Amino acid sequence: MPLEMKTPRIKCYKCMRPSITCICKLISPLQTKTRFIILMHPKEYKKEKNGTGHMTKLQLENSEIIVGVDFTKNNRVNEILTQENNSSFLLYPGKDNFNLSIRNSSEIYSFMGPNPHIFLIDGTWPCARKMLKLSKNLQKLKRVSFDNTIKSKFIIKQQPESLCLSTIESVNTVLNLLKEGGLEQCETKDFLIPFEKMIEFQLECIQNPNNKSYRSNTNREVIPKVMYKKDSERNIIFEQEI
Repeated sequence: MPLEMKTPRIKCYKCMRPSITCICKLISPLQTKTRFIILMHPKEYKKEKNGTGHMTKLQLENSEIIVGVDFTKNNRVNEILTQENNSSFLLYPGKDNFNLSIRNSSEIYSFMGPNPHIFLIDGTWPCARKMLKLSKNLQKLKRVSFDNTIKSKFIIKQQPESLCLSTIESVNTVLNLLKEGGLEQCETKDFLIPFEKMIEFQLECIQNPNNKSYRSNTNREVIPKVMYKKDSERNIIFEQEI
Protein backbone atom coordinates (compact mmCIF):
# COMPACT_ATOMS: atom_id res chain seq x y z
CA MET A 1 0.00 0.00 0.00
CA PRO A 2 1.30 3.49 -0.73
CA LEU A 3 2.41 5.56 2.21
CA GLU A 4 -0.14 8.04 3.46
CA MET A 5 0.78 11.53 2.33
CA LYS A 6 0.43 14.37 4.82
CA THR A 7 -1.39 17.43 3.53
CA PRO A 8 0.92 20.44 3.69
CA ARG A 9 -0.17 22.97 6.28
CA ILE A 10 -1.17 26.40 5.05
CA LYS A 11 1.12 29.09 6.43
CA CYS A 12 0.33 32.68 7.34
CA TYR A 13 3.07 34.74 5.76
CA LYS A 14 2.42 37.69 8.03
CA CYS A 15 3.04 36.08 11.41
CA MET A 16 4.97 33.13 9.87
CA ARG A 17 2.89 30.55 11.71
CA PRO A 18 0.59 27.76 10.46
CA SER A 19 -2.75 29.34 9.55
CA ILE A 20 -4.56 27.27 12.17
CA THR A 21 -2.46 28.94 14.88
CA CYS A 22 -2.23 32.37 13.25
CA ILE A 23 -1.85 35.13 15.84
CA CYS A 24 -2.58 38.09 13.57
CA LYS A 25 -5.96 38.78 15.18
CA LEU A 26 -4.15 39.25 18.49
CA ILE A 27 -1.68 41.80 17.14
CA SER A 28 -2.07 45.38 18.41
CA PRO A 29 0.91 47.36 17.08
CA LEU A 30 2.40 50.04 19.29
CA GLN A 31 3.67 53.35 18.05
CA THR A 32 6.96 54.15 19.77
CA LYS A 33 9.49 56.96 19.62
CA THR A 34 12.20 54.33 19.74
CA ARG A 35 12.91 52.45 16.52
CA PHE A 36 13.77 48.78 16.97
CA ILE A 37 15.93 47.10 14.33
CA ILE A 38 15.74 43.32 14.66
CA LEU A 39 18.85 41.64 13.26
CA MET A 40 17.63 38.13 12.56
CA HIS A 41 19.76 35.09 11.85
CA PRO A 42 18.71 33.28 8.62
CA LYS A 43 17.92 30.10 10.56
CA GLU A 44 15.55 32.05 12.78
CA TYR A 45 13.92 33.69 9.79
CA LYS A 46 13.32 30.48 7.83
CA LYS A 47 12.78 27.71 10.33
CA GLU A 48 11.78 28.92 13.79
CA LYS A 49 7.98 28.88 13.91
CA ASN A 50 8.00 29.62 17.63
CA GLY A 51 10.57 32.37 17.42
CA THR A 52 9.44 35.75 18.74
CA GLY A 53 11.34 38.04 16.35
CA HIS A 54 8.54 38.17 13.75
CA MET A 55 6.01 38.61 16.54
CA THR A 56 7.99 41.52 17.97
CA LYS A 57 8.10 43.21 14.57
CA LEU A 58 4.32 42.90 14.20
CA GLN A 59 3.78 44.44 17.63
CA LEU A 60 5.93 47.50 16.85
CA GLU A 61 5.00 50.06 14.20
CA ASN A 62 8.41 51.66 14.36
CA SER A 63 10.54 48.60 13.64
CA GLU A 64 12.09 46.49 10.91
CA ILE A 65 13.77 43.11 10.41
CA ILE A 66 17.12 42.74 8.68
CA VAL A 67 18.27 39.17 7.99
CA GLY A 68 21.93 38.20 7.99
CA VAL A 69 24.94 36.95 9.91
CA ASP A 70 27.73 39.42 9.19
CA PHE A 71 26.29 42.96 9.02
CA THR A 72 29.61 44.71 8.47
CA LYS A 73 28.79 45.51 4.83
CA ASN A 74 25.00 45.39 5.09
CA ASN A 75 23.71 48.43 3.19
CA ARG A 76 20.61 48.97 5.31
CA VAL A 77 22.40 48.63 8.63
CA ASN A 78 25.13 51.02 7.55
CA GLU A 79 22.55 53.46 6.20
CA ILE A 80 20.91 53.61 9.64
CA LEU A 81 24.25 53.93 11.40
CA THR A 82 25.30 56.76 9.11
CA GLN A 83 22.05 58.69 9.47
CA GLU A 84 21.48 57.99 13.16
CA ASN A 85 25.03 57.68 14.41
CA ASN A 86 24.46 59.54 17.67
CA SER A 87 21.25 57.74 18.56
CA SER A 88 22.04 54.12 17.61
CA PHE A 89 22.50 51.52 20.33
CA LEU A 90 22.89 47.77 20.65
CA LEU A 91 20.78 45.92 23.21
CA TYR A 92 23.24 43.35 24.48
CA PRO A 93 24.53 42.13 27.87
CA GLY A 94 27.64 43.37 29.56
CA LYS A 95 28.90 44.84 32.83
CA ASP A 96 29.98 48.17 31.38
CA ASN A 97 26.79 48.81 29.41
CA PHE A 98 24.37 51.66 30.04
CA ASN A 99 22.00 49.92 32.44
CA LEU A 100 18.43 51.17 31.95
CA SER A 101 17.33 49.58 35.23
CA ILE A 102 19.42 51.88 37.42
CA ARG A 103 19.28 55.17 35.48
CA ASN A 104 16.91 58.05 36.08
CA SER A 105 14.94 59.83 33.37
CA SER A 106 17.44 62.66 32.84
CA GLU A 107 20.31 60.20 32.48
CA ILE A 108 18.38 58.07 29.96
CA TYR A 109 17.38 61.09 27.89
CA SER A 110 20.89 62.54 27.97
CA PHE A 111 22.44 59.23 26.88
CA MET A 112 19.87 58.05 24.30
CA GLY A 113 18.19 61.22 23.06
CA PRO A 114 14.48 61.62 22.15
CA ASN A 115 14.34 59.09 19.28
CA PRO A 116 16.84 56.27 19.81
CA HIS A 117 17.45 53.43 17.38
CA ILE A 118 17.98 50.15 19.18
CA PHE A 119 19.52 47.18 17.37
CA LEU A 120 18.78 43.78 18.85
CA ILE A 121 20.01 40.36 17.79
CA ASP A 122 17.44 37.63 17.21
CA GLY A 123 18.84 34.12 17.00
CA THR A 124 19.98 31.28 19.18
CA TRP A 125 22.55 32.19 21.80
CA PRO A 126 25.53 30.67 19.90
CA CYS A 127 24.34 32.26 16.63
CA ALA A 128 23.96 35.66 18.26
CA ARG A 129 27.51 35.62 19.58
CA LYS A 130 28.78 34.71 16.12
CA MET A 131 26.74 37.51 14.53
CA LEU A 132 28.24 40.09 16.85
CA LYS A 133 31.76 38.68 16.49
CA LEU A 134 31.58 39.01 12.69
CA SER A 135 29.80 42.39 12.56
CA LYS A 136 32.50 45.00 13.08
CA ASN A 137 30.04 47.88 12.78
CA LEU A 138 27.84 46.52 15.57
CA GLN A 139 30.83 46.11 17.86
CA LYS A 140 31.37 49.89 17.75
CA LEU A 141 27.89 50.73 18.98
CA LYS A 142 27.16 51.97 22.48
CA ARG A 143 25.38 49.20 24.38
CA VAL A 144 22.36 49.23 26.62
CA SER A 145 21.12 46.49 28.91
CA PHE A 146 18.87 45.92 31.91
CA ASP A 147 18.70 43.94 35.14
CA ASN A 148 16.11 41.21 34.83
CA THR A 149 14.29 39.95 37.91
CA ILE A 150 11.55 37.81 36.35
CA LYS A 151 11.54 34.34 34.85
CA SER A 152 10.72 33.94 31.18
CA LYS A 153 7.30 32.64 30.22
CA PHE A 154 8.95 30.88 27.27
CA ILE A 155 8.76 27.54 29.06
CA ILE A 156 8.54 25.48 25.86
CA LYS A 157 12.24 26.15 25.24
CA GLN A 158 15.23 25.32 27.39
CA GLN A 159 17.35 28.30 28.35
CA PRO A 160 20.93 28.98 29.49
CA GLU A 161 19.82 30.65 32.73
CA SER A 162 16.58 30.90 34.71
CA LEU A 163 16.22 34.64 34.06
CA CYS A 164 16.86 34.55 30.30
CA LEU A 165 14.20 36.29 28.24
CA SER A 166 12.97 35.87 24.68
CA THR A 167 13.24 38.71 22.17
CA ILE A 168 9.69 39.95 22.68
CA GLU A 169 9.97 39.77 26.47
CA SER A 170 13.22 41.74 26.34
CA VAL A 171 11.68 44.43 24.16
CA ASN A 172 8.71 44.63 26.50
CA THR A 173 11.08 45.14 29.44
CA VAL A 174 13.01 47.85 27.59
CA LEU A 175 9.80 49.68 26.65
CA ASN A 176 8.63 49.68 30.25
CA LEU A 177 11.99 51.01 31.44
CA LEU A 178 11.90 53.75 28.79
CA LYS A 179 8.39 54.63 29.96
CA GLU A 180 9.65 54.96 33.51
CA GLY A 181 12.42 57.16 32.16
CA GLY A 182 9.92 59.40 30.36
CA LEU A 183 11.18 58.48 26.89
CA GLU A 184 8.09 56.47 25.89
CA GLN A 185 4.37 56.94 26.52
CA CYS A 186 3.03 53.79 24.83
CA GLU A 187 0.73 51.40 26.69
CA THR A 188 2.40 47.98 26.96
CA LYS A 189 -0.15 46.00 28.99
CA ASP A 190 -1.26 43.98 25.92
CA PHE A 191 2.15 43.74 24.26
CA LEU A 192 2.80 40.13 25.27
CA ILE A 193 -0.69 38.75 24.53
CA PRO A 194 0.26 37.12 21.17
CA PHE A 195 3.30 35.56 22.84
CA GLU A 196 1.29 34.26 25.79
CA LYS A 197 -1.37 32.79 23.51
CA MET A 198 1.30 31.05 21.44
CA ILE A 199 2.70 29.45 24.59
CA GLU A 200 -0.78 28.34 25.68
CA PHE A 201 -1.38 26.67 22.32
CA GLN A 202 2.00 24.91 22.30
CA LEU A 203 1.46 23.59 25.81
CA GLU A 204 -1.96 22.30 24.85
CA CYS A 205 -0.50 20.53 21.82
CA ILE A 206 2.30 18.96 23.86
CA GLN A 207 -0.14 17.73 26.46
CA ASN A 208 -2.63 16.55 23.83
CA PRO A 209 -0.48 15.11 21.01
CA ASN A 210 -3.54 13.66 19.21
CA ASN A 211 -4.74 17.15 18.42
CA LYS A 212 -5.08 17.21 14.62
CA SER A 213 -3.73 20.74 14.43
CA TYR A 214 -0.43 19.67 15.97
CA ARG A 215 2.30 17.78 14.15
CA SER A 216 5.38 16.39 15.78
CA ASN A 217 7.86 13.66 14.89
CA THR A 218 9.14 13.35 18.43
CA ASN A 219 7.81 12.92 21.93
CA ARG A 220 8.02 16.22 23.74
CA GLU A 221 7.49 17.30 27.30
CA VAL A 222 7.49 20.55 29.17
CA ILE A 223 10.88 21.08 30.82
CA PRO A 224 10.65 22.23 34.46
CA LYS A 225 11.96 25.76 34.89
CA VAL A 226 14.65 24.58 37.31
CA MET A 227 16.40 22.81 34.44
CA TYR A 228 18.43 24.76 31.88
CA LYS A 229 20.98 23.83 29.29
CA LYS A 230 24.13 25.89 29.31
CA ASP A 231 24.54 27.53 25.91
CA SER A 232 21.40 25.82 24.65
CA GLU A 233 19.98 27.05 21.39
CA ARG A 234 17.14 29.49 21.94
CA ASN A 235 16.11 33.06 21.30
CA ILE A 236 18.73 35.62 22.24
CA ILE A 237 18.54 37.06 25.75
CA PHE A 238 19.90 40.33 27.02
CA GLU A 239 20.80 39.89 30.65
CA GLN A 240 23.54 37.24 30.53
CA GLU A 241 27.08 38.55 30.20
CA ILE A 242 29.24 37.06 27.46
